[in-house]
Amino acid sequence: RSSWLLLAPLLTPPVPVITAPPCSLCPEGAHRFQWIRNLVPEFGISSSHVKVLSSPTEFYELLKVQIKTAKQRVVMASLYLGTGLLEQELVDCLEETLEKSLQAKGSSNLRVSILLDYTRGSRGRKNSRTMLIPLLQRFPEQVRVSLFHTPNLRGLLRLLIPERFNETIGLQHIKVYLFDDNVILSGANLSDLYFTNRQDRYVLLQDSPEIADFFTELVDAVGDVSLQLQQDDTVQMMEGMEHPYQGDKMTYCEIANRRVMEVINSARTRQELLHAKTFHSSQQGSSLLSQQGSQVSEDLKMEHDTWIYPLIQMKPFGIQIDEMVTETLLTEAERDSRIYLTTGYFNLTQAYMDLILGTRAEYRILLASPEVNGFFGAKGVAGAIPAAYVYIEHQFYSEVCYLHQQERVQLQEYSRAGWTFHAKGLWLYLAGSDLPCLTLIGSPNFGYRSVHRDLEAQVAIVTENKALQQQLHQEQEQLYLCSGVVSASTFEQPNRYVKLWVKLVTPLIKNFF
Repeated sequence: RSSWLLLAPLLTPPVPVITAPPCSLCPEGAHRFQWIRNLVPEFGISSSHVKVLSSPTEFYELLKVQIKTAKQRVVMASLYLGTGLLEQELVDCLEETLEKSLQAKGSSNLRVSILLDYTRGSRGRKNSRTMLIPLLQRFPEQVRVSLFHTPNLRGLLRLLIPERFNETIGLQHIKVYLFDDNVILSGANLSDLYFTNRQDRYVLLQDSPEIADFFTELVDAVGDVSLQLQQDDTVQMMEGMEHPYQGDKMTYCEIANRRVMEVINSARTRQELLHAKTFHSSQQGSSLLSQQGSQVSEDLKMEHDTWIYPLIQMKPFGIQIDEMVTETLLTEAERDSRIYLTTGYFNLTQAYMDLILGTRAEYRILLASPEVNGFFGAKGVAGAIPAAYVYIEHQFYSEVCYLHQQERVQLQEYSRAGWTFHAKGLWLYLAGSDLPCLTLIGSPNFGYRSVHRDLEAQVAIVTENKALQQQLHQEQEQLYLCSGVVSASTFEQPNRYVKLWVKLVTPLIKNFF
Protein backbone atom coordinates (compact mmCIF):
# COMPACT_ATOMS: atom_id res chain seq x y z
CA ARG A 1 0.00 0.00 0.00
CA SER A 2 2.88 2.35 0.65
CA SER A 3 5.06 1.67 -2.40
CA TRP A 4 3.42 4.59 -4.25
CA LEU A 5 4.90 6.95 -1.66
CA LEU A 6 8.27 6.56 -3.36
CA LEU A 7 6.96 8.35 -6.44
CA ALA A 8 8.36 11.75 -5.50
CA PRO A 9 8.36 14.47 -8.19
CA LEU A 10 11.58 15.41 -9.97
CA LEU A 11 13.59 18.04 -8.17
CA THR A 12 13.87 21.36 -9.98
CA PRO A 13 16.87 23.70 -10.10
CA PRO A 14 17.26 25.99 -7.08
CA VAL A 15 15.13 29.11 -7.02
CA PRO A 16 17.10 32.30 -7.73
CA VAL A 17 17.37 34.68 -4.78
CA ILE A 18 16.27 38.19 -5.68
CA THR A 19 18.49 41.18 -5.17
CA ALA A 20 16.80 44.43 -4.25
CA PRO A 21 17.32 47.01 -7.02
CA PRO A 22 16.88 50.68 -6.17
CA CYS A 23 13.35 51.98 -6.76
CA SER A 24 13.09 55.19 -8.78
CA LEU A 25 9.68 56.03 -7.28
CA CYS A 26 10.48 55.34 -3.61
CA PRO A 27 9.68 58.37 -1.47
CA GLU A 28 12.13 59.37 1.23
CA GLY A 29 12.09 57.01 4.20
CA ALA A 30 10.34 54.22 2.28
CA HIS A 31 10.63 50.79 3.83
CA ARG A 32 13.39 48.39 2.81
CA PHE A 33 11.12 45.66 1.46
CA GLN A 34 9.80 47.47 -1.60
CA TRP A 35 11.84 45.11 -3.80
CA ILE A 36 8.96 42.64 -3.34
CA ARG A 37 6.85 44.76 -5.70
CA ASN A 38 9.15 43.75 -8.54
CA LEU A 39 7.33 40.40 -8.35
CA VAL A 40 3.83 41.08 -7.04
CA PRO A 41 1.39 43.97 -6.61
CA GLU A 42 2.01 46.31 -3.67
CA PHE A 43 -1.09 47.49 -1.81
CA GLY A 44 -0.59 50.53 0.41
CA ILE A 45 -3.16 50.83 3.19
CA SER A 46 -3.64 52.53 6.54
CA SER A 47 -2.64 50.45 9.55
CA SER A 48 -6.03 51.28 11.08
CA HIS A 49 -7.54 48.85 8.52
CA VAL A 50 -5.54 45.90 9.89
CA LYS A 51 -6.78 43.84 12.82
CA VAL A 52 -4.92 40.83 14.20
CA LEU A 53 -7.18 38.15 15.71
CA SER A 54 -5.96 35.74 18.37
CA SER A 55 -8.44 32.90 18.91
CA PRO A 56 -10.45 30.31 16.94
CA THR A 57 -13.69 31.56 18.52
CA GLU A 58 -12.98 35.15 17.44
CA PHE A 59 -12.26 33.87 13.92
CA TYR A 60 -15.52 31.87 13.77
CA GLU A 61 -17.69 34.69 15.12
CA LEU A 62 -16.12 37.13 12.63
CA LEU A 63 -16.85 34.75 9.73
CA LYS A 64 -20.53 34.64 10.69
CA VAL A 65 -20.82 38.42 11.12
CA GLN A 66 -19.08 39.06 7.79
CA ILE A 67 -21.31 36.57 5.93
CA LYS A 68 -24.47 38.11 7.41
CA THR A 69 -23.49 41.67 6.41
CA ALA A 70 -22.11 40.90 2.91
CA LYS A 71 -23.90 42.72 0.09
CA GLN A 72 -21.85 42.13 -3.08
CA ARG A 73 -19.58 39.12 -2.71
CA VAL A 74 -18.54 36.26 -0.48
CA VAL A 75 -15.38 34.48 -1.64
CA MET A 76 -14.00 31.61 0.43
CA ALA A 77 -10.99 29.47 -0.40
CA SER A 78 -10.11 26.64 1.96
CA LEU A 79 -8.81 23.08 1.96
CA TYR A 80 -12.26 21.81 2.94
CA LEU A 81 -15.52 22.58 4.73
CA GLY A 82 -16.25 20.31 7.69
CA THR A 83 -19.55 18.51 8.28
CA GLY A 84 -20.37 19.35 11.91
CA LEU A 85 -22.92 21.68 13.51
CA LEU A 86 -20.64 24.74 13.48
CA GLU A 87 -19.95 24.32 9.77
CA GLN A 88 -23.68 23.85 9.11
CA GLU A 89 -24.28 27.14 10.91
CA LEU A 90 -21.92 28.85 8.45
CA VAL A 91 -23.83 27.34 5.51
CA ASP A 92 -27.11 28.48 7.12
CA CYS A 93 -25.69 32.02 7.41
CA LEU A 94 -24.86 31.93 3.68
CA GLU A 95 -28.36 30.70 2.84
CA GLU A 96 -29.97 33.38 5.00
CA THR A 97 -27.86 36.16 3.43
CA LEU A 98 -28.59 34.95 -0.09
CA GLU A 99 -32.31 34.73 0.71
CA LYS A 100 -32.37 38.28 2.11
CA SER A 101 -30.48 39.53 -0.92
CA LEU A 102 -33.07 37.98 -3.26
CA GLN A 103 -36.02 39.38 -1.31
CA ALA A 104 -34.54 42.87 -1.18
CA LYS A 105 -34.03 43.31 -4.91
CA GLY A 106 -35.86 40.52 -6.69
CA SER A 107 -32.64 39.68 -8.50
CA SER A 108 -29.65 39.57 -6.18
CA ASN A 109 -26.27 41.26 -6.70
CA LEU A 110 -24.70 38.97 -4.11
CA ARG A 111 -22.32 36.35 -5.50
CA VAL A 112 -20.87 33.47 -3.48
CA SER A 113 -17.75 31.69 -4.75
CA ILE A 114 -16.25 28.79 -2.80
CA LEU A 115 -12.97 27.07 -3.73
CA LEU A 116 -12.02 23.78 -2.02
CA ASP A 117 -9.78 20.83 -2.71
CA TYR A 118 -11.39 18.00 -4.67
CA THR A 119 -9.84 15.04 -2.83
CA ARG A 120 -10.21 16.44 0.71
CA GLY A 121 -13.65 17.87 -0.05
CA SER A 122 -14.88 14.52 -1.41
CA ARG A 123 -13.68 12.39 1.50
CA GLY A 124 -16.42 10.19 3.06
CA ARG A 125 -20.12 9.95 2.33
CA LYS A 126 -20.94 13.18 4.13
CA ASN A 127 -18.42 15.75 2.95
CA SER A 128 -17.86 19.34 1.82
CA ARG A 129 -19.79 18.67 -1.38
CA THR A 130 -22.90 17.34 0.33
CA MET A 131 -22.80 20.34 2.72
CA LEU A 132 -22.87 22.82 -0.17
CA ILE A 133 -25.22 21.13 -2.67
CA PRO A 134 -28.39 22.61 -1.05
CA LEU A 135 -26.96 26.11 -1.69
CA LEU A 136 -26.27 25.25 -5.33
CA GLN A 137 -29.79 23.89 -5.75
CA ARG A 138 -31.46 26.85 -4.05
CA PHE A 139 -29.34 29.63 -5.62
CA PRO A 140 -27.92 28.27 -8.90
CA GLU A 141 -27.32 31.73 -10.40
CA GLN A 142 -25.45 33.12 -7.41
CA VAL A 143 -23.39 30.27 -5.99
CA ARG A 144 -20.29 28.68 -7.50
CA VAL A 145 -18.40 25.79 -5.90
CA SER A 146 -15.05 24.92 -7.49
CA LEU A 147 -13.06 21.81 -6.53
CA PHE A 148 -9.37 21.92 -7.44
CA HIS A 149 -7.86 18.60 -8.52
CA THR A 150 -4.08 18.43 -8.73
CA PRO A 151 -2.79 17.53 -12.21
CA ASN A 152 -0.20 15.26 -10.55
CA LEU A 153 -2.85 12.73 -9.46
CA ARG A 154 -3.74 10.95 -12.70
CA GLY A 155 -3.70 7.65 -14.56
CA LEU A 156 -2.77 4.48 -12.68
CA LEU A 157 -1.68 6.49 -9.62
CA ARG A 158 -5.20 7.94 -9.28
CA LEU A 159 -6.79 4.48 -9.58
CA LEU A 160 -4.50 2.79 -7.07
CA ILE A 161 -4.20 5.31 -4.22
CA PRO A 162 -7.04 5.02 -1.70
CA GLU A 163 -9.02 7.90 -0.21
CA ARG A 164 -7.10 10.05 2.30
CA PHE A 165 -3.75 8.82 0.90
CA ASN A 166 -4.56 10.51 -2.42
CA GLU A 167 -4.41 13.85 -0.60
CA THR A 168 -0.63 13.50 -0.23
CA ILE A 169 -0.02 14.09 -3.96
CA GLY A 170 -1.16 17.72 -4.00
CA LEU A 171 -3.91 19.98 -2.63
CA GLN A 172 -5.64 23.34 -2.87
CA HIS A 173 -4.29 24.72 0.41
CA ILE A 174 -5.07 28.47 0.10
CA LYS A 175 -7.14 29.95 2.95
CA VAL A 176 -8.76 33.30 2.08
CA TYR A 177 -12.12 34.48 3.40
CA LEU A 178 -13.45 37.59 1.70
CA PHE A 179 -16.65 39.57 2.23
CA ASP A 180 -17.27 42.65 0.04
CA ASP A 181 -14.07 44.67 0.67
CA ASN A 182 -13.00 42.88 3.88
CA VAL A 183 -10.40 40.09 3.65
CA ILE A 184 -9.38 37.52 6.27
CA LEU A 185 -6.02 35.80 5.66
CA SER A 186 -5.35 32.71 7.73
CA GLY A 187 -3.97 29.19 7.87
CA ALA A 188 -7.27 27.92 9.31
CA ASN A 189 -9.71 25.71 7.44
CA LEU A 190 -13.51 25.82 7.65
CA SER A 191 -13.84 23.07 10.23
CA ASP A 192 -15.05 22.90 13.84
CA LEU A 193 -11.55 22.29 15.26
CA TYR A 194 -10.38 25.56 13.73
CA PHE A 195 -13.36 27.32 15.36
CA THR A 196 -12.77 25.91 18.85
CA ASN A 197 -9.40 24.50 19.98
CA ARG A 198 -6.91 24.41 17.10
CA GLN A 199 -4.62 27.44 17.37
CA ASP A 200 -3.89 29.28 14.14
CA ARG A 201 -3.22 32.85 12.96
CA TYR A 202 -5.75 35.27 11.46
CA VAL A 203 -5.59 38.83 10.16
CA LEU A 204 -8.48 41.01 8.97
CA LEU A 205 -7.88 43.65 6.30
CA GLN A 206 -10.89 45.98 6.44
CA ASP A 207 -12.19 48.28 3.70
CA SER A 208 -9.46 47.21 1.27
CA PRO A 209 -11.17 47.03 -2.16
CA GLU A 210 -7.98 46.58 -4.20
CA ILE A 211 -6.81 43.66 -2.04
CA ALA A 212 -10.30 42.13 -2.09
CA ASP A 213 -10.40 42.47 -5.90
CA PHE A 214 -7.01 40.76 -6.18
CA PHE A 215 -7.98 37.74 -4.10
CA THR A 216 -11.37 37.51 -5.81
CA GLU A 217 -9.58 37.35 -9.17
CA LEU A 218 -7.05 34.83 -7.81
CA VAL A 219 -9.78 32.50 -6.51
CA ASP A 220 -11.68 32.95 -9.80
CA ALA A 221 -8.55 32.01 -11.76
CA VAL A 222 -7.96 28.82 -9.76
CA GLY A 223 -11.71 28.15 -9.87
CA ASP A 224 -11.69 28.38 -13.68
CA VAL A 225 -9.15 25.54 -13.92
CA SER A 226 -11.00 23.47 -11.29
CA LEU A 227 -13.90 21.03 -11.44
CA GLN A 228 -17.30 22.70 -10.98
CA LEU A 229 -19.68 21.07 -8.52
CA GLN A 230 -23.14 20.45 -9.99
CA GLN A 231 -26.51 20.24 -8.24
CA ASP A 232 -26.58 16.41 -8.57
CA ASP A 233 -23.13 16.04 -6.91
CA THR A 234 -21.35 15.42 -10.21
CA VAL A 235 -18.46 17.58 -11.35
CA GLN A 236 -17.47 18.98 -14.73
CA MET A 237 -14.94 21.38 -16.18
CA MET A 238 -15.92 24.72 -17.66
CA GLU A 239 -16.57 24.50 -21.37
CA GLY A 240 -13.36 24.44 -23.42
CA MET A 241 -11.10 24.02 -20.36
CA GLU A 242 -8.40 21.33 -20.29
CA HIS A 243 -9.16 18.58 -17.77
CA PRO A 244 -6.70 18.34 -14.83
CA TYR A 245 -6.30 14.54 -14.85
CA GLN A 246 -7.90 13.35 -18.10
CA GLY A 247 -6.39 16.00 -20.38
CA ASP A 248 -2.78 16.73 -21.30
CA LYS A 249 -0.88 17.64 -18.13
CA MET A 250 1.52 20.13 -19.70
CA THR A 251 -1.29 21.94 -21.55
CA TYR A 252 -3.37 22.13 -18.36
CA CYS A 253 -0.46 23.51 -16.30
CA GLU A 254 0.39 26.10 -18.97
CA ILE A 255 -3.22 27.32 -19.05
CA ALA A 256 -3.33 27.48 -15.24
CA ASN A 257 -0.01 29.35 -15.12
CA ARG A 258 -1.28 31.86 -17.67
CA ARG A 259 -4.56 32.44 -15.80
CA VAL A 260 -2.91 32.99 -12.40
CA MET A 261 -0.02 35.11 -13.73
CA GLU A 262 -2.52 37.31 -15.60
CA VAL A 263 -4.14 38.11 -12.25
CA ILE A 264 -0.79 38.86 -10.56
CA ASN A 265 0.64 40.92 -13.44
CA SER A 266 -2.49 42.95 -14.17
CA ALA A 267 -2.86 43.83 -10.46
CA ARG A 268 0.82 44.73 -10.32
CA THR A 269 0.46 47.04 -13.31
CA ARG A 270 -2.63 48.68 -11.77
CA GLN A 271 -0.86 49.27 -8.47
CA GLU A 272 2.28 50.64 -10.16
CA LEU A 273 0.16 53.20 -12.01
CA LEU A 274 -1.62 54.09 -8.78
CA HIS A 275 1.70 54.35 -6.95
CA ALA A 276 3.14 56.65 -9.64
CA LYS A 277 0.00 58.81 -9.48
CA THR A 278 0.18 59.00 -5.66
CA PHE A 279 3.89 59.83 -5.81
CA HIS A 280 3.29 62.71 -8.23
CA SER A 281 0.32 63.90 -6.16
CA SER A 282 2.51 63.99 -3.08
CA GLN A 283 5.07 66.06 -5.01
CA GLN A 284 2.30 68.50 -5.95
CA GLY A 285 1.03 68.39 -2.37
CA SER A 286 4.38 69.58 -1.08
CA SER A 287 4.36 72.49 -3.55
CA LEU A 288 0.87 73.46 -2.35
CA LEU A 289 2.05 73.33 1.24
CA SER A 290 2.61 77.06 1.64
CA GLN A 291 -0.81 77.91 0.10
CA GLN A 292 -3.02 75.35 1.85
CA GLY A 293 -1.21 74.67 5.11
CA SER A 294 0.12 71.30 6.22
CA GLN A 295 -3.13 69.29 5.92
CA VAL A 296 -2.62 68.12 2.28
CA SER A 297 0.87 66.84 2.97
CA GLU A 298 -0.15 65.30 6.29
CA ASP A 299 -3.08 63.40 4.71
CA LEU A 300 -0.87 61.99 1.96
CA LYS A 301 1.79 61.01 4.47
CA MET A 302 -0.55 59.43 7.02
CA GLU A 303 -2.77 57.49 4.63
CA HIS A 304 -0.37 54.64 3.81
CA ASP A 305 1.88 53.38 6.57
CA THR A 306 1.38 49.68 5.83
CA TRP A 307 1.98 47.64 2.69
CA ILE A 308 0.48 44.29 1.72
CA TYR A 309 2.22 41.93 -0.74
CA PRO A 310 0.37 38.76 -1.84
CA LEU A 311 2.84 35.87 -2.21
CA ILE A 312 1.64 32.98 -4.36
CA GLN A 313 3.22 29.52 -4.57
CA MET A 314 1.88 27.04 -7.15
CA LYS A 315 4.82 24.86 -8.13
CA PRO A 316 2.64 22.47 -10.20
CA PHE A 317 1.97 25.52 -12.42
CA GLY A 318 5.58 26.77 -12.34
CA ILE A 319 4.77 29.70 -9.99
CA GLN A 320 7.33 30.08 -7.17
CA ILE A 321 6.91 33.64 -5.91
CA ASP A 322 6.42 32.84 -2.22
CA GLU A 323 9.50 30.60 -2.22
CA MET A 324 11.62 33.30 -3.88
CA VAL A 325 10.53 36.00 -1.44
CA THR A 326 10.89 33.78 1.64
CA GLU A 327 14.39 32.66 0.62
CA THR A 328 15.40 36.27 -0.02
CA LEU A 329 14.07 37.42 3.36
CA LEU A 330 16.05 34.65 5.09
CA THR A 331 19.17 35.45 3.05
CA GLU A 332 19.05 39.21 3.60
CA ALA A 333 18.26 39.10 7.33
CA GLU A 334 21.21 40.87 8.93
CA ARG A 335 23.22 40.11 12.07
CA ASP A 336 21.30 40.88 15.28
CA SER A 337 17.94 40.89 13.52
CA ARG A 338 15.53 38.25 14.86
CA ILE A 339 13.19 35.97 12.96
CA TYR A 340 10.39 34.22 14.79
CA LEU A 341 9.23 31.41 12.52
CA THR A 342 6.34 29.10 13.31
CA THR A 343 4.87 26.02 11.65
CA GLY A 344 2.41 23.39 12.78
CA TYR A 345 4.31 20.78 10.77
CA PHE A 346 8.07 21.15 11.13
CA ASN A 347 9.49 19.73 7.92
CA LEU A 348 11.53 22.57 6.38
CA THR A 349 12.86 22.31 2.85
CA GLN A 350 16.60 21.78 2.56
CA ALA A 351 16.98 25.29 1.11
CA TYR A 352 15.24 26.90 4.11
CA MET A 353 17.27 24.79 6.56
CA ASP A 354 20.54 25.73 4.85
CA LEU A 355 19.63 29.43 4.99
CA ILE A 356 18.67 29.28 8.68
CA LEU A 357 21.89 27.44 9.57
CA GLY A 358 24.11 29.49 7.27
CA THR A 359 22.95 33.10 7.76
CA ARG A 360 23.51 35.64 10.54
CA ALA A 361 20.09 36.45 12.03
CA GLU A 362 18.82 34.95 15.28
CA TYR A 363 16.01 32.39 14.88
CA ARG A 364 13.30 31.34 17.30
CA ILE A 365 11.40 28.48 15.67
CA LEU A 366 8.04 27.48 17.16
CA LEU A 367 6.69 24.03 16.33
CA ALA A 368 4.14 21.57 17.65
CA SER A 369 4.97 19.19 20.48
CA PRO A 370 3.75 15.65 19.63
CA GLU A 371 0.61 16.03 21.77
CA VAL A 372 -0.60 19.15 19.92
CA ASN A 373 0.23 17.80 16.45
CA GLY A 374 -2.95 17.54 14.36
CA PHE A 375 -2.21 13.85 13.68
CA PHE A 376 -1.76 12.90 17.36
CA GLY A 377 -3.89 9.86 18.17
CA ALA A 378 -4.87 9.27 14.53
CA LYS A 379 -5.70 5.73 13.41
CA GLY A 380 -3.44 3.57 11.26
CA VAL A 381 -0.28 4.86 9.58
CA ALA A 382 -1.30 8.50 10.20
CA GLY A 383 -0.85 7.88 13.94
CA ALA A 384 2.92 7.57 13.38
CA ILE A 385 3.18 11.01 11.76
CA PRO A 386 3.85 12.91 15.05
CA ALA A 387 6.76 10.51 15.69
CA ALA A 388 8.09 11.23 12.19
CA TYR A 389 7.98 14.97 13.00
CA VAL A 390 9.87 14.30 16.26
CA TYR A 391 12.53 12.46 14.24
CA ILE A 392 12.84 15.36 11.74
CA GLU A 393 13.03 17.85 14.62
CA HIS A 394 15.71 15.79 16.39
CA GLN A 395 17.81 15.62 13.19
CA PHE A 396 17.60 19.40 12.75
CA TYR A 397 18.43 20.03 16.42
CA SER A 398 21.45 17.72 16.14
CA GLU A 399 22.64 19.71 13.12
CA VAL A 400 22.24 22.97 15.06
CA CYS A 401 24.33 21.51 17.90
CA TYR A 402 26.97 20.10 15.53
CA LEU A 403 27.43 23.60 14.06
CA HIS A 404 27.45 25.18 17.58
CA GLN A 405 24.48 27.36 16.67
CA GLN A 406 22.32 26.70 19.78
CA GLU A 407 22.46 30.34 20.89
CA ARG A 408 21.52 31.73 17.48
CA VAL A 409 18.96 29.09 16.41
CA GLN A 410 16.52 28.03 19.10
CA LEU A 411 13.65 25.54 18.80
CA GLN A 412 10.56 25.93 20.97
CA GLU A 413 7.65 23.51 21.25
CA TYR A 414 4.06 24.68 21.62
CA SER A 415 2.16 22.75 24.27
CA ARG A 416 -1.37 23.41 25.52
CA ALA A 417 -3.68 20.89 27.16
CA GLY A 418 -6.73 20.03 25.03
CA TRP A 419 -5.51 22.05 22.01
CA THR A 420 -3.77 21.35 18.71
CA PHE A 421 -1.37 23.72 16.94
CA HIS A 422 -1.66 24.87 13.32
CA ALA A 423 -0.09 28.37 13.29
CA LYS A 424 2.38 29.25 10.57
CA GLY A 425 4.28 32.30 9.39
CA LEU A 426 7.10 34.55 10.56
CA TRP A 427 7.79 37.87 12.25
CA LEU A 428 10.91 39.86 11.38
CA TYR A 429 12.52 42.17 13.97
CA LEU A 430 15.25 44.40 12.56
CA ALA A 431 18.49 44.78 14.53
CA GLY A 432 17.95 47.01 17.56
CA SER A 433 14.16 46.90 17.34
CA ASP A 434 11.80 45.47 19.95
CA LEU A 435 8.90 45.33 17.50
CA PRO A 436 8.46 43.46 14.19
CA CYS A 437 8.19 45.49 10.98
CA LEU A 438 7.21 42.53 8.75
CA THR A 439 5.12 39.41 9.10
CA LEU A 440 4.20 36.59 6.73
CA ILE A 441 0.73 35.12 7.28
CA GLY A 442 -1.28 32.63 5.26
CA SER A 443 -1.31 28.97 4.29
CA PRO A 444 2.35 27.84 3.69
CA ASN A 445 4.13 25.64 6.27
CA PHE A 446 7.69 26.19 4.89
CA GLY A 447 7.88 22.46 4.10
CA TYR A 448 8.31 20.41 0.94
CA ARG A 449 4.56 20.12 0.39
CA SER A 450 4.04 23.88 0.58
CA VAL A 451 6.87 24.58 -1.84
CA HIS A 452 6.45 21.75 -4.34
CA ARG A 453 3.01 20.11 -4.19
CA ASP A 454 0.18 22.35 -3.01
CA LEU A 455 -1.39 25.65 -4.05
CA GLU A 456 -0.48 28.22 -1.40
CA ALA A 457 -0.96 31.93 -0.69
CA GLN A 458 0.13 34.23 2.08
CA VAL A 459 0.75 37.94 2.45
CA ALA A 460 3.77 39.88 3.58
CA ILE A 461 2.56 42.71 5.80
CA VAL A 462 5.13 45.49 6.19
CA THR A 463 4.29 48.34 8.55
CA GLU A 464 5.89 51.48 9.91
CA ASN A 465 3.03 52.01 12.36
CA LYS A 466 4.00 51.35 16.00
CA ALA A 467 0.47 50.37 17.10
CA LEU A 468 0.22 47.67 14.40
CA GLN A 469 3.78 46.53 15.13
CA GLN A 470 2.68 46.19 18.75
CA GLN A 471 -0.35 44.08 17.68
CA LEU A 472 1.94 41.75 15.73
CA HIS A 473 4.42 41.58 18.61
CA GLN A 474 1.64 40.66 21.06
CA GLU A 475 0.41 37.97 18.66
CA GLN A 476 3.91 36.48 18.53
CA GLU A 477 4.39 36.69 22.29
CA GLN A 478 1.01 35.06 22.99
CA LEU A 479 1.90 32.05 20.83
CA TYR A 480 5.44 31.66 22.19
CA LEU A 481 4.23 31.95 25.80
CA CYS A 482 2.70 28.47 25.44
CA SER A 483 6.06 26.92 24.57
CA GLY A 484 9.16 25.41 26.10
CA VAL A 485 12.71 25.56 24.77
CA VAL A 486 13.98 22.36 23.13
CA SER A 487 17.19 20.87 24.54
CA ALA A 488 18.98 17.51 24.31
CA SER A 489 16.93 16.24 27.27
CA THR A 490 13.69 16.87 25.30
CA PHE A 491 14.44 13.87 23.10
CA GLU A 492 15.17 11.62 26.08
CA GLN A 493 11.56 11.81 27.30
CA PRO A 494 9.53 8.59 26.89
CA ASN A 495 6.96 10.28 24.60
CA ARG A 496 9.80 11.15 22.17
CA TYR A 497 10.71 7.53 21.49
CA VAL A 498 10.70 6.94 17.72
CA LYS A 499 10.37 3.36 16.49
CA LEU A 500 12.99 2.03 14.12
CA TRP A 501 10.54 1.55 11.23
CA VAL A 502 9.48 5.23 11.52
CA LYS A 503 13.14 6.31 11.31
CA LEU A 504 13.65 4.14 8.22
CA VAL A 505 10.48 5.23 6.44
CA THR A 506 10.56 8.97 7.26
CA PRO A 507 13.32 9.92 4.73
CA LEU A 508 11.30 8.16 2.00
CA ILE A 509 7.95 9.79 2.74
CA LYS A 510 8.83 13.17 4.31
CA ASN A 511 8.05 14.95 1.02
CA PHE A 512 4.40 13.88 1.28
CA PHE A 513 3.36 15.40 4.63
